[in-house]
Amino acid sequence: MIDPPILVVKLITLVLSLLVAYLAYHGYQRSSSSPMLYVSAGFVFIGIGAICEGLIYRMFDTSLLSAALVQALIVSSGMLLVLASLTLDTE
Repeated sequence: MIDPPILVVKLITLVLSLLVAYLAYHGYQRSSSSPMLYVSAGFVFIGIGAICEGLIYRMFDTSLLSAALVQALIVSSGMLLVLASLTLDTE
């Protein structure tokens, strides 16, 4: 069982990252700015990465190291998307 304080913090992280993703997507729809779409997708990955470690560890009965590796890959992918949004040429 996951300790309640850890679960609460992970859920708060998920909700906040999905809220940022929603706002970025809304900004994309208003301005058609492709970097905002990358930010939105990046924060979805970051939010999913925040909760996936415990789920993978419990549901698939993997080692904690394997679950942490998957989480790090997902969060890193999200960060790469956010980084790409900052470096894209919008012209």
